[in-house]
Amino acid sequence: METKKSFKIALVQMKSEKAAIDQNVQLMREYIAEAARDHGADIVCFPEMNITGYIDPGKFPQAVITMDHAAVSQVIELSGRYSTCVIAGFVEHNPEGKPYINQFVAHNGKLLGFYRKKTIHDGEEEWFSPGDRQPLFSIPGLTFGLSVCADIDDPAIFAEYADKGAVIVLESAAPGLYGEQETRNWSSGFEWWRGNCRDKLGKYAANYRVYIGVATQAGRTVDEDFPGGGYLFDPSGASTAETPDWSEGVLYVEIDT
Repeated sequence: METKKSFKIALVQMKSEKAAIDQNVQLMREYIAEAARDHGADIVCFPEMNITGYIDPGKFPQAVITMDHAAVSQVIELSGRYSTCVIAGFVEHNPEGKPYINQFVAHNGKLLGFYRKKTIHDGEEEWFSPGDRQPLFSIPGLTFGLSVCADIDDPAIFAEYADKGAVIVLESAAPGLYGEQETRNWSSGFEWWRGNCRDKLGKYAANYRVYIGVATQAGRTVDEDFPGGGYLFDPSGASTAETPDWSEGVLYVEIDT
């Protein structure tokens, strides 16, 4: 059988309300169905913590969940129903301490594994524990790695994936915007995150000869705003596709292996 040479990836800019797990999973159903059925997406990549929302674990303890939670099972089932690969995130209970930020991979109805965010800083230390492993994931014809939000500040993560043979690293993010919601300047928030991705991820893509795709939480939640922004950087470091603004939606990209 001939190995697949190109892959279509849906990078989802999703509004993920805090602690609204059922609501967020229902929205995921719609995104996955459209991406797989209407666009033939091989991978549907969601933002950081898109299932639970970006929560303070102390304020929303009911939304700190485990890998065997029904919401995770539902996402795995959706990957089978639509014959695609789904990457999604949540706040994971840690019996030995502060929760993890978990991004997992499901393919054709099976759990392939998960990555726990390694770079915990800028205040997240109060809420979360860092992960200590970088697993590689594979679907037929494609090997990839995961990074989560602040991992953008650690080039060693991307270098390790490249050394292991990853073709693409998929960055799922939820960078909360500072300032009052009532006076939010959506354009400046979007441009800040866009510039950060271009300056850092574009450089890593070129240095390590990998693709890097980005999916970011978008819009207003109960107490925090997120800038959105979907991007694809090719192994030359060029930004070959990006969303035009901070709106919710999907950026469809295609990569060659």
